[in-house]
Amino acid sequence: MAAGTLYTYPENWRAFKAQIAAQYSGARLKVASNSPAFTFGQTNRTLAFLNNFPLGKVPAYQGDDGFCLFESNAIAHYLSNEALRGATPQAAAQVLQWVSFADSEIIPPASAWVFPTLGIMQFNKQATEQAKEDVKRTLAVLNHHLNTRTFLVGERISLADISVACSILWLYKQVLEPSFRQPYPNVTRWFVTCVNQTQFKTVLGDVKLCEKMAQFDSKKFSEMQPKKETPAKKEKAGKDAAKPQEKKKKDEKKPAEEEEMDDCDAVLASEPKTKDPFAHLAKSTFVMDEFKRKYSNEETLKVAIPHFWEHLDTEGYSIWYCEYKFAKELEEPFKSCNLISGMFQRLDKLRKNAFGSVLLFGTKNDSTISGVWVFRGQELVFPLSPDWQIDYESYDWRKLDPSSEECKTMVKEYFAWEGDFKHVGKAFNQGKVFK
Repeated sequence: MAAGTLYTYPENWRAFKAQIAAQYSGARLKVASNSPAFTFGQTNRTLAFLNNFPLGKVPAYQGDDGFCLFESNAIAHYLSNEALRGATPQAAAQVLQWVSFADSEIIPPASAWVFPTLGIMQFNKQATEQAKEDVKRTLAVLNHHLNTRTFLVGERISLADISVACSILWLYKQVLEPSFRQPYPNVTRWFVTCVNQTQFKTVLGDVKLCEKMAQFDSKKFSEMQPKKETPAKKEKAGKDAAKPQEKKKKDEKKPAEEEEMDDCDAVLASEPKTKDPFAHLAKSTFVMDEFKRKYSNEETLKVAIPHFWEHLDTEGYSIWYCEYKFAKELEEPFKSCNLISGMFQRLDKLRKNAFGSVLLFGTKNDSTISGVWVFRGQELVFPLSPDWQIDYESYDWRKLDPSSEECKTMVKEYFAWEGDFKHVGKAFNQGKVFK
């Protein structure tokens, strides 16, 4: 069964598809949609995120085993079960048909009509009127198909219903007032049936149908737009001096052209930049980079570990032991290693202030994961930054006393990847180092 994390921003209807599919299939899905777990416009522009999702767009999915997917339909399909995808070749093809229908026939006119009412897009009367006509045509097709059917494909909810319902969601919430939707009773009956299913309600909450068609609000639109800095006025210069300036302006690219984002994403991206999470700590005498060089280039037992204990600032740094909570779910060793690697990738911004050695013990279908970490400060660091909270709750954490024999033994064994590991009870398999 799939297990992983879905990165998105709040109220993203594209992400809803995957979330609802997971509710039906039983896939274990964590949703990272708010700071500190995920901050849209910041987290998705980090190197670690772009290494897995080159476009930097959401929703994006990363499995606990390191498997990555972007594009909402692909993610929803992966998190579905056979019943949702279509149990026969014919049913599967029909599901794909309606998923494609939602993308090509519903989303474009729905966006053109709804986005201006949310203040996301400038109002264009001609475009809005055309969108209304396109929506009518789409609803007519759905209404005819549902005249003798409860659901779009077969006799129970499928990914077709999930995809189309999520694509039409904002139409029903914002603009499909009673008089507009009156000619399409079968669609409304089907939509209300879907959104009142337990699996839908868990994700969407109570969906209230529009009572009055929302209109474009110019004031709201102005407030939603990112504020632009007004350039300082410059003193007038001679004609010869003006020409190079004009040429320079033509050659320069506007910041908006550097990255393509849809209108909804552009608004949601305007969040303040994060501060250094360790700025409040006093300067430490322990130089982490120096220890890492020793660890990487010299003998671990004879040089690196003695250097660590000689220079460790126990007030500026703390040592922690972690153990993976879901050991019973671990199967193939390579998948377990991918799980560790995925966590390391998501902790990329922590590298300057942490060191960790995480090891896999045991064999196929009988293994555990545990590790020893060194963090800046005296508290567990994960709550301090948007990028660090995705995986840590899958582990039990215990702070170690650096003066204890237990701590010294663990540091020696985990850093060197050798020893008795009496607390584990399984043989060392392999390990990975975060440095």
